[in-house]
Amino acid sequence: MSVMFFRTLLLYIFVVAALRIMGKRQLGELQPAELVVAIMMSDLAAIPIENVESSIWEGVVPILTLVAMELIFSVLVIKSEFLRSVLTGRPALIVRGGKIQQKVLGRLRLSIDDLLEQLRLMGYSDISEVDTVLLETNGQLSVIPKEKNRPATPEDLGLSPKQTHLPHTLIADGKVRKSGLQAANITEKHLMKLLKEKNVESPKDVFFMNMTDDGNMFLEKKDETKSAPQGS
Repeated sequence: MSVMFFRTLLLYIFVVAALRIMGKRQLGELQPAELVVAIMMSDLAAIPIENVESSIWEGVVPILTLVAMELIFSVLVIKSEFLRSVLTGRPALIVRGGKIQQKVLGRLRLSIDDLLEQLRLMGYSDISEVDTVLLETNGQLSVIPKEKNRPATPEDLGLSPKQTHLPHTLIADGKVRKSGLQAANITEKHLMKLLKEKNVESPKDVFFMNMTDDGNMFLEKKDETKSAPQGS
């Protein structure tokens, strides 16, 4: 039993590391070839777990081979348009100029109800609102609305809003994030000064605090309210 436990733990760590090596996209938007690799890796990892008498290398070596092949093909796909179209396919134009491409829907075995459902999920209740719809190679839809239906931008309204900056987490659940301090380019001494300005004695009293590159700060203290005792 202990052998199976440690084998499972070791292969779990190994497969997670392999997925990280292949890239973060493996965790979300899988291409067909990447999906095949992920499925095969899970099957190969199960072999030495189910059969204790087999060597753990019977699972590790094939997984390493898959990772190596995936890395090689990912480089080749970048350099070769032909290979990219073979392994990942091409985006399919489902709606063009507001007109549904019925032959494309048929080729993709996608019903009009499926298309309408996906459009509703993206906030388009009527297909007449969209000009172009693409089915991307990862299976997701990209929608370009008609000019009159697209949201107004600040440029349309003649406005010049300030650029939005990425906030950096400084404190989370009472603990100082050193990586956030470094990203925000401030020291712990400066952080303590900011806390005092907000009448906060210690980072332990803060539930969450962040700061953007332009100095905008958000701070929320921990909830100190306690439930009142129930009367008899």
